[in-house]
Amino acid sequence: MAIGIVIKIILGLFGLMFTFGLFFIVKQKTAVVIERLGKFHRIASSGFNLKIPVLDKKAGTVNLRVMELPVEVETKTKDDVFVRMIVSVQYYVVESNEGIRQSFYKFDNPARQIQSYVFDSIRSEVPNMLLDDVFSEKDKIAKAVQTELSETIEEYGFAIVKALITDIDPDAKVKHAMNEINAAKRMKEAAKEYAEADKIKVVAAAEAEATSKKLQGEGIANQRVAIANGLKNSVAEVRGAMEDGVTGREVMNMLFMTQHYDTISRLAEDGVNTIFMPYSPSSVGDLQTQIQSSLLSADTITKTTTPKDIAKASMKSKQAKRASDDIANPEDYE
Repeated sequence: MAIGIVIKIILGLFGLMFTFGLFFIVKQKTAVVIERLGKFHRIASSGFNLKIPVLDKKAGTVNLRVMELPVEVETKTKDDVFVRMIVSVQYYVVESNEGIRQSFYKFDNPARQIQSYVFDSIRSEVPNMLLDDVFSEKDKIAKAVQTELSETIEEYGFAIVKALITDIDPDAKVKHAMNEINAAKRMKEAAKEYAEADKIKVVAAAEAEATSKKLQGEGIANQRVAIANGLKNSVAEVRGAMEDGVTGREVMNMLFMTQHYDTISRLAEDGVNTIFMPYSPSSVGDLQTQIQSSLLSADTITKTTTPKDIAKASMKSKQAKRASDDIANPEDYE
């Protein structure tokens, strides 16, 4: 009786183990490698699956999702600048029985081995390029990495979606130098703009000055015309007020003489310190000679003239001035 109970318990346990070992479930986007007696047997896809207990076992699980592997690479450019680059590789296992089997059995550590291929690809591509070209042609580098990786790991059951260069970081001193170069270029452009603005200002000022000079010249010309017309009218009026037969030259001489005496009288006013000098260098000698002659004449006259002669000369001077005033003011005779 006891033996029978033990047998039933053993059979129950065996049946329980058989039941749980016979059925298994595989998740979506996942594959299970089934081995029979240590040898590859088949690939169990997602869903409800059966296997023979004891004979079959699950060797491993393969992820069929797209995976991303960031790889940091340090390499040297053609112009001997060391740069640190981060390459992001997006890859997946080919969703077929052969692809899953190859990826499971041929790669022991897929991520690390793909990383080695990225190192090799980057370090064979970047040293042939200048630093500026690395920045401007990073898509070309990523394309080269993607092409080389696709050809290499295809036989191992993997496929590459895309290889992206997410960061390019040269040495700090190199970055500082690049920033200085960029700043210098921008300063150069700014200097050109400032120079162009100054040029516009100078041209505008020159045009304004030219216009001002033109208008000023026209004003002076008009002023001279007005003066000439005024003199002409003055001569005509004076001739009309004087006796017949008086020429225009005589009238002009009289006007100039009147103007001369008016100027002399103004120079005698208080606070006036203006002296008229000949502007021609050749006239300086003549002026000196005239001054010396005047001084000698004045000295001679002073020595030879009597007080009676001085009184007569003063009377004649007053009469001449009165006659000049009468000519300058002909309305007194109307």
